[in-house]
Amino acid sequence: MASPCEVLVECDRAAQARELIAIAQREAERIEHKFSRYRDDNIVHQINSGGERISVDEETSRLLDFAQNCYDLSDGCFDITSGILRHAWRFGNGARIPGQRDIDRLLPRIGWEKVIWKKPELTVPQGMEIDFGGIGKEYAVDSALGLLARETDYSVMVNFGGDCSASGPLADGAPWMTGIEDPRRPGDATAVIQLKGGALATSGDVFKYIEQGGVRYGHILNPRTGWPNTESPLSVTVAAATCTEAGILSTLAMLQGQDAEPFLERQGVRYWCYR
Repeated sequence: MASPCEVLVECDRAAQARELIAIAQREAERIEHKFSRYRDDNIVHQINSGGERISVDEETSRLLDFAQNCYDLSDGCFDITSGILRHAWRFGNGARIPGQRDIDRLLPRIGWEKVIWKKPELTVPQGMEIDFGGIGKEYAVDSALGLLARETDYSVMVNFGGDCSASGPLADGAPWMTGIEDPRRPGDATAVIQLKGGALATSGDVFKYIEQGGVRYGHILNPRTGWPNTESPLSVTVAAATCTEAGILSTLAMLQGQDAEPFLERQGVRYWCYR
């Protein structure tokens, strides 16, 4: 998951807690193995290998359906074919801002509307790719929590890289406590959230951005332009019923730039937006 992951269990037996944590770990590793674009032995590699129609399993079908719904509802702002922009943008070591020419070469290879998806068969045109990175971690949180909820009546919270979901309140009715990291002072909490159920997810550019000429370029890129919105918040945290839902709303809010807050107000969700 490329981030610290933890499972919190309100339990008086260490052995049982370890068993539950092992279940969540196996599920996270299974999902990462299956859907990571960094592997050459999974369904994503098979899909991206060359323009052929392939049949996918039910779990992959559900993720593709969700991705298509997100694409439609966002008017193309969320597009799982846009991961290919990594060939132009570099964040972290060797960071660089691409030229417009670099982006223009990649834009024709982006666009969910070019993909043929007729469940269970998928055809991704030659030269295009899909990337579940925008929803994978949140999906893993929901999936791991679902497994644990079927295994135990203990209250559990799953937290993968700050995206978290709780099965319910603690035994005495108290909430789980979690914090929102201050984007201006990483490592410090700017808010403490009480969570009795449901999920939180955060999107932002606190750790992955480039600053040049007084302009901050975050890593969340608009698939239609190939560029980030330079007026986006530093971070957006959203509370929702599931981590997957919270994650997509926080990402879409980042893509709205100055209109992040009005967008979230229209969704009717609780949120924390920092600029």
